[in-house]
Amino acid sequence: MLWTRLPLYGLSKPSTGGWKPLLFDGGAFHLKGTAELARAWLVLRLCAWPPLVTHGLAVQAWSQRLLGSRLSGALLRASFYGQFVAGETAEEVRGCVQQLKALGLLPLLAVPTEEEPDSTAKTSEAWYEGNLNTMLRCVDWSRALVDTSGAARNSLMQLKVTALTSIQLCKELSAWIQRPASSSELSPERLAEAMESGKVRNNLQLSYLSAEQNQHLQASLSRLHRVAQHARAQHVRLLVDAEYTFINPALSLFVAALAVRWNRPEEAGGPWVWNTYQAYLKGTHTRLERDAEAAHRAGLAFGVKLVRGAYLDKERALTQLHGKEDCVQPDYEATSRSYSRCLELMLRRVSQHGPLCHLMVASHNEESVRQATKRMWELGIPLDGPVCFGQLLGMCDHVSLALGQAGYVVYKSIPYGCLEEVIPYLIRRAQENQSVLQGVRREQALLGQELWRRLLGRKA
Repeated sequence: MLWTRLPLYGLSKPSTGGWKPLLFDGGAFHLKGTAELARAWLVLRLCAWPPLVTHGLAVQAWSQRLLGSRLSGALLRASFYGQFVAGETAEEVRGCVQQLKALGLLPLLAVPTEEEPDSTAKTSEAWYEGNLNTMLRCVDWSRALVDTSGAARNSLMQLKVTALTSIQLCKELSAWIQRPASSSELSPERLAEAMESGKVRNNLQLSYLSAEQNQHLQASLSRLHRVAQHARAQHVRLLVDAEYTFINPALSLFVAALAVRWNRPEEAGGPWVWNTYQAYLKGTHTRLERDAEAAHRAGLAFGVKLVRGAYLDKERALTQLHGKEDCVQPDYEATSRSYSRCLELMLRRVSQHGPLCHLMVASHNEESVRQATKRMWELGIPLDGPVCFGQLLGMCDHVSLALGQAGYVVYKSIPYGCLEEVIPYLIRRAQENQSVLQGVRREQALLGQELWRRLLGRKA
């Protein structure tokens, strides 16, 4: 064990043994088979090639025309799909989760669903209702796949709000929220009350929305409520995904309304609804501090997934296009400083408020993870307490495995679904995360070293 656990939360002195930093040198790769390591090396190398990522959808279409759907699909399953996706059926997902458990890791299921504004079929109420059923099934799978007998083994899943409500509605609400004199029509308390079954159709009619938009808002609130209600009943925590800045005000409002209902003291064991905070936005530290304090004053549990952010290039292009002030950090170094400040803020709040405050350190950055583990030791936060770590399935395994083997609680975000739906989703995510994908050179090098060591028959 790397450090001595302290029995109580608080700003107590660390143990006299000293803190020993984790080594992210690929030593834990010995837990994986050679074929799995070889696939990871090849796929990550391809993902770091910008032309392939930029033209991914065109390459996929060309591959299907040239090779046929069956052969093209088989190649994708053996490479990109196999690297980043848990599978399609319940049995395949369960097999992936069992492999993670053997490595000391836990699943964070993610339904790869997103709205396509130019598709009528994918913006209809029937589409959102279908997504609701998929989310409810994801709750059930999340519960069934994790042994929750231990205090740290919480079932978690990701929730994307725009799978249950339209981007256009979120834009309308966000624009109204940002008005200087926006009314109390949009308070989290009012939305929380409207979410309750049987009340939503009668109590909520916003004056600045059309009748059709109000009807869609009511249906959307009902869907969000049903997912949260089912998740709470199944003891599954919902981690709400961050999306584009121009709809963030509406997303934050929805999360705040869910928190008012499901993170209150009567719902023991919370927080059941967490929000995601993006450190690459300039105002994140201020917003995080404000939200944490507001939750504390209201007696609500507070859950945070802290990320750097995936939309930097697109966000900057949008602000330039509309002539607005740039809301993102100027570069990666500034984003890292922002992440460090937010991380310190949340770790201190966890140490002070214990089980009422939870944090996921969702980062592939080794220095951020080292900072988190060191500060956890200094603040007396136990490894199996309310701080966990998160990385994507198929990436950053040299960090995930080292954390898991040291006893930290580590989740891997795992999308699942059929090939036809998941591959376009993966390509879009890769396009949004090109800076992250180009930063996997160290992981590639460590994978190459391990493969070369095995080829030469050397001992670890």
